[in-house]
Amino acid sequence: MKAIMIAASAAALGLAACSSPQQEATEQAADAVEAQSDAAADAIDAQADATTGAAEDALEKKADAVEKAGEAKADALDEAAKKQN
Repeated sequence: MKAIMIAASAAALGLAACSSPQQEATEQAADAVEAQSDAAADAIDAQADATTGAAEDALEKKADAVEKAGEAKADALDEAAKKQN
């Protein structure tokens, strides 16, 4: 996961050179949203690891949902940033 974040950050930095300040801020917000949702999902996964049975399954599903929601919001912000030239 860290490798993906590093690659995404590097790509964002490469694009930032020809971006407006508003576009850069939106891209940074997208990165922050994704990082926060990943951290929250990891914390929920850790809770799931400490449980068993139905509770574990429910927590794993919740972690997946949190991660997917964060990715969707980050993707929406990235799309908005592309339109901010």
